[in-house]
Amino acid sequence: MTIALIVIEVGYNEGMDNRPLAERQRPTKLSQVIGQAHLVSAGKIIHEIIANKQPTSLILWGPPGSGKTTLARIIAQEVGAEFIELSAVTSGKADVVKVIAHAEQNQRLAIQTVLFVDEIHRFNKAQQDAFLPHVEAGTITLIGATTENPSFEIINPLLSRSRVLVLEPLTKSEITTILKTAAKTEKLTAKQLPKASIELLAELSGGDARVALGNLELAHQLAGFKPITPQIVETAAQTRVPGYDKKGEYHYNVISAFIKSMRGSDATATLYYLARMLQAGEDPKFIARRMVIFASEDIGLVAPAALNLAVSTFLAVERIGLPEAEYNLYHCATVLAKAQKSRVVADAMVQARQTASQYPDLPVPLHLRNAPTNLMKDLGYGKGTKWQANFKHPKGFLPDDLATLNFFDS
Repeated sequence: MTIALIVIEVGYNEGMDNRPLAERQRPTKLSQVIGQAHLVSAGKIIHEIIANKQPTSLILWGPPGSGKTTLARIIAQEVGAEFIELSAVTSGKADVVKVIAHAEQNQRLAIQTVLFVDEIHRFNKAQQDAFLPHVEAGTITLIGATTENPSFEIINPLLSRSRVLVLEPLTKSEITTILKTAAKTEKLTAKQLPKASIELLAELSGGDARVALGNLELAHQLAGFKPITPQIVETAAQTRVPGYDKKGEYHYNVISAFIKSMRGSDATATLYYLARMLQAGEDPKFIARRMVIFASEDIGLVAPAALNLAVSTFLAVERIGLPEAEYNLYHCATVLAKAQKSRVVADAMVQARQTASQYPDLPVPLHLRNAPTNLMKDLGYGKGTKWQANFKHPKGFLPDDLATLNFFDS
């Protein structure tokens, strides 16, 4: 009797769409896509692929929630191809074999097959290799999605057979438009979802449409029949996890911005990127090590004490740890950013290494050689050299072939 009641309950709800809001709001046509204008506008690559009805193997590289899956589905739908979706996290070789067999059957029936592989970077080299003959034969059009740099994560043969398209994080304005569209379809009035709440939802999304819509959905549930206030939005969103991967693209991009900001003497930008790294859980010793390198590479002779400060900061971080060592990191980063810059040491190092590589076997001049025996002294080893400060030998200190070499202006 209980089972029958459950069946009846389900029957009454058949017309309801219980999918998450983000899924319900997913565009189904290119004209509905918000953002990524550099790919979907008239004359741009995805627009042209669809206009010509000629699907092309693609690698879609971009952050979460930027529209990779949506664009893959739209391409397949607009060109009239069958769309098959796999996740590299949960799929294996057996799944790929089944898809290829199905695609071969489609090919015999003159039906195109678009295979979408989410997180394709998680497939190993051998698994990625398995796609090559089928892409070449036209059995499948492969569209891979990745949040990682394809240069490092996708095999070269697959890259050479695909176009890599870079998707950007959605702007706050674009996220706002998506939220307003969702509010309209969900019949949320301006009173129920005020402008301040929409702006906060966009701000907290980090350019991820899925996050923005997920937060809106939860905030709506928490509010019930009351207006969705900024306070409710904050409760729903909690603390946004920064878009940062300690082993991935964001890791290298943010540390690069940190170093370039110090090099450009922009202390404000330097501290902003430092804060982003620390809030994302970056290893503080990694940051401190980069500042030790920076002190010699970019400041060097113009402020030699910078190296002492950077080394002291590394030791402080190592011995004290976070959160207290944040003071040391911000102190050091500010000094390095504001310090006068000099590339003298770095440039001289490069020249010295190049010269040593070009002339690796030039004999050391006799007067500079050690002379521990009488025979060596008789041969001229150490001749004319005096043990005194700033002694300059008349013959100099370089081999004759490099006598005029000078890595420094003076």
